Amino acid sequence: MSVTVRLVRIGKKFAPSFKVVAANTRGKRNGKYLDVLGHYNPSTKPADLNIDADKLAEWKAKGAIVSKSVAELETGTYKFKPYRGKKGAASDAAKESEK
Repeated sequence: MSVTVRLVRIGKKFAPSFKVVAANTRGKRNGKYLDVLGHYNPSTKPADLNIDADKLAEWKAKGAIVSKSVAELETGTYKFKPYRGKKGAASDAAKESEK
């Protein structure tokens, strides 16, 4: 069984918060996980990040794959990009149907 250290989304709509977890690689994004390593809340200013370095090092030693997002969080280069949708897509479709 391969293990990935990744983010699990929690929180409300438009106010995301994340748990940093060790989970089965083939599992669902928000499915079962093996261990909670910390949390990340991008909604606060500055963003709240707490990762247990000892647990993370333990899972890395066991061969866990660290996701790109968690690796960037660890180094401090991660920039959270909230989903905004496509602007004008609905109005463009309405204009096309009028013709």
